[in-house]
Amino acid sequence: MLEIFSLKGKVALFTGGSRGLGQAMAVGLAKAGADVAVLARKRNQEVIDAITAQGVRGEFYEHDLADIEGIPALVARVKKDFGHIDILVNNAGVQSRHKAADFPKADWDFVINVNMNAVFFMCQEVGRLMLAQGQGKIINLSSLLAFQGGLTVPAYAASKGAVAQFTKSLANEWASKGINVNCITPGYMATEMNTALMADPTRSRQIMDRIPAGRWGKPDDMVGAIVYLASAASDYVHGSTLVIDGGWLGR
Repeated sequence: MLEIFSLKGKVALFTGGSRGLGQAMAVGLAKAGADVAVLARKRNQEVIDAITAQGVRGEFYEHDLADIEGIPALVARVKKDFGHIDILVNNAGVQSRHKAADFPKADWDFVINVNMNAVFFMCQEVGRLMLAQGQGKIINLSSLLAFQGGLTVPAYAASKGAVAQFTKSLANEWASKGINVNCITPGYMATEMNTALMADPTRSRQIMDRIPAGRWGKPDDMVGAIVYLASAASDYVHGSTLVIDGGWLGR
């Protein structure tokens, strides 16, 4: 039974894997047997060391996903280095908080560009390779704000809602081609991106009071889901959104 969760011999391209949720998930793929190419703006050798400690290959690629024009060359480089790409995880994301009436256009464009546009074009570029090889797993990271509006984060909500929706569109086109495209939606996670929320005693209490599990999520809570969607265990799962939120949406 455990063999259907094995990623031995697979190559994963993982964006935003240098810290937090991304680091835990990237190392989780390595523990399941995958070689992992980690893409982030700044190199973190600790992540690569944790990956290679699992007896697999790990390489780091420095790239700012705001540079969408550079995506084709980046993907081509990873393919050349590893020979193939079997798994794509679009985890990289940015956040900007402002009241809607005062939201700066530059911040709106930045969030939409990294969180939505770059994710789509990564899917497109890697998807072409997967179509040619007849198999692949694409996993996009969305947010609870794909379902809810949030406060002072209209660009983030818009971008994550879009990711959840075009995940379904890609699945509709590519499911019959051997490619699974799915989405993971984390709940409130104790990561750097949520530092402002955790530091706000009122908002933090409101959030905790609504989570049936009684705690914020941890990076390790994401590992089982990413391995499942990257493995043969999810071969008949297409266009789905897997929510990992401690029960938040059920309240």
